[in-house]
Order: sequence, then C-alpha cells, then structure tokens
Amino acid sequence: MTQRTVTRRITARDTRDGAGVSLKRSLGSTPGDRIDPFLMLDEFYSDRAEDYIAGFPAHPHRGFETVTYMLAGNMQHRDHMGNEGNLGPGDVQWMTAGRGVIHSEMPQQREGLLRGFQLWVNLPADEKMRPAVYQDINSARIPVYHGEGFSLHHIAGELALPSGHSLGYVNGVDGQQYSTQPVYADIRFTSTQALKLGLPAGHNAAVYCYDGSLEIGGERICAGTAALLSPGDSVILDGEPGSGALLIAGKPIGEPVVQYGPFVMNSNTEIEQALRDYRDGTLTD
Repeated sequence: MTQRTVTRRITARDTRDGAGVSLKRSLGSTPGDRIDPFLMLDEFYSDRAEDYIAGFPAHPHRGFETVTYMLAGNMQHRDHMGNEGNLGPGDVQWMTAGRGVIHSEMPQQREGLLRGFQLWVNLPADEKMRPAVYQDINSARIPVYHGEGFSLHHIAGELALPSGHSLGYVNGVDGQQYSTQPVYADIRFTSTQALKLGLPAGHNAAVYCYDGSLEIGGERICAGTAALLSPGDSVILDGEPGSGALLIAGKPIGEPVVQYGPFVMNSNTEIEQALRDYRDGTLTD
C-alpha cells in the first residue's frame, strides 16, 4: 500500500456567516484552499450564545451538497420542500441542493455548547440541476467502530480498517447514490495510537484535526488545521489521547468551479442564471 503524506496545511480562519454565526473555515477560506470535490469545511464551536444564536435564516443553494454533522447542541433545518429536521449530537444532515433549495438552519438552544461541522461537496455538471434531495441520518444509524485506543464514526464511504475489515458505503440512505463517492469519518483517540486506514487510491483526501494533535507521515497537525494529503491508498494517523479528526476523501470531478456565495456552477453564465432564478422566484422550480 502507498502511504499518503501531508502536502499542504490550511489553518482555519475565523469568520462569520449566516446572520453572524462565528465559524472557523479551513477548506474554502480562499478559492485556492479547496480540494476537488470538496468546496468548504466550516467548524462552529462555542458555548457563548451570541456566537451562534442568530443562526442561518432562510437562504438559497444551487449546484452542490451540504453535509452537516453535529457534535454538541441542537440545530433545526427547514426547507421549501416542507422538510424539517432536528439535529442533535452525532446526527448528520445530507442535503443535495441540485437545481435549488431554500432552507434555514437555526439553533434550538439559547445557552450551552453548540459544536459541529458543515462540509460542502461539489456536484458534476450533469447533476447540478437535478432535483433536490434531503436526508436526516440519526446518530443511531451511523456505525461506530471501536478499536484499541480509538473509535471511528463511519459517516460515509469505503474504508479499510486495521483488522482488514472493510467498511462499506454507508450513506446513500433510501437508495441515494453519490458520483463523487465521498468518504467521511470522525476518528477519536483515547490513547496514543497509530491507526492505518485504507482509502480509494483515486480519491483526493484531507484530514481536519479539531481536538488535540496528531501526526500524518511524521508531520504533526494541531487543532484547527486541515492537512491535504498526497495520492495513495492508505493513511496512518498517529493520535494522542483526547485528539479528534475528520477524514474526508472523494473522487475528483475535474471541472471548472465558479462560485458566487451559495451558488456553485461551472461558468459565469450559469451563475448569472442562478441569480435571475432566485430573484424571479424560480430557483427551486
């Protein structure tokens, strides 16, 4: 197996989005800080209500997918299709905006810790105008693998574990399939441990450390840092007690990316059309 190494680090930047929610943005903090097919990775993490209480009132999306994963606190999703979901610790919301979604994401608490992540996954050109799809994935449906000194929450994709056991494709709830074949795992270490995982060789991959620190191929990354990885079919994470990291990987699309806020298309012409559709009230038709 060819071991992946760190090719670049991206330090998460403090920013605000929505109606003033405090975030740390790593992937997507600038247009050059992306890794195909992933557009953006945000971490929201605060026990100060003023950092999150305003939430994300109704806003549009077109051309990509959002994956929201909660560690602590509660958020409510509502969209134009009539979907409503209440996300608690360990829950995932996987929303394929496709042609268009108008939705809101609002905290369901006025105090206490709110912590989680939102990952934006691009769609290929022939899927950008597909009908929208919304999925709530309760934490009870997410497999958790417990090994010596670590646990792995297997949110999506194909992974090979140290035991040789292969974790199959677990998203795609209700028959939904994803052409980018995303891999998404939350790995937490309870003792010093070297964990080797097998990944699809053709996927781009990154690791975001959100607690503590860990080493990848001898390179240490600390909390608030995304590490972009070299090609290969495996990765070794050397974690310290109390460290946590997200592992993401996906099949690259290899197409132009033109983004204007919540719209991600392949050309300026398509972005202008999305803006017209939103202004005219036809974004989701």
